Amino acid sequence: MSTTDLAAMTGLELMRWIQRERPADIPSIGRLLGMRFDEVDHGRIVISLDTRPDFANPLGTVHGGIAATLLDSVMGCAVHTTLPAGVSYTTLELKVNYIRAARTDGQTLTAEGTVIHVGRRAATAEGKVLDEQGKLIAHATTTCIILQPTD
Repeated sequence: MSTTDLAAMTGLELMRWIQRERPADIPSIGRLLGMRFDEVDHGRIVISLDTRPDFANPLGTVHGGIAATLLDSVMGCAVHTTLPAGVSYTTLELKVNYIRAARTDGQTLTAEGTVIHVGRRAATAEGKVLDEQGKLIAHATTTCIILQPTD
């Protein structure tokens, strides 16, 4: 699919295309970390990944940046699902609270992002990351700036 075709999609259509096609030829943070788009709905996204030793911090647990990246991804993508074709966004602010460490031994971390509000210029969303036992690893909020085609 060409970049022109992708640009003509609404945010929800694009996220569902990514979920369905899992495009391996498009470089992305999701591909780098092995993210899977498990659920894509209007205003809500669920993404999971399996931890690995490469994700370790100096203490041997999953680096907080992995959780932050998951949270930024699910919250931003949730916002994206609400936008029409030609309208984009970028993260303006990200606030993460870390609750507990995650292991690097292949456990699945699942992140959910949900839109709180979308306006013409800004959107807010919340997210959480859970381990395989359903224990909270981290939670966050974001503010995204909405970029209209005329901006």
